[in-house]
Amino acid sequence: MTQPAAASDKVTLWGVLGIILSFCCGPIGLVFDVLCLQEAKRVGKPPTLAYIGFVLAALNIIGWIINFATGAFFAMNR
Repeated sequence: MTQPAAASDKVTLWGVLGIILSFCCGPIGLVFDVLCLQEAKRVGKPPTLAYIGFVLAALNIIGWIINFATGAFFAMNR
């Protein structure tokens, strides 16, 4: 018999928030991804959501850096 999921599953909460926020604001998503990773290690769950969030946050941050470095952001706002 399998046990039902805990009502307060912080790993999934932090992971989903990290992934969602990684799309719009990478640094904030990164914070939630770190929280997810720490909580997953503490309770012994796989940190897959944290890893996905790390990749998305990194891509978002790299995209913003390229956008500002090439001046594309300023060209779109003219």
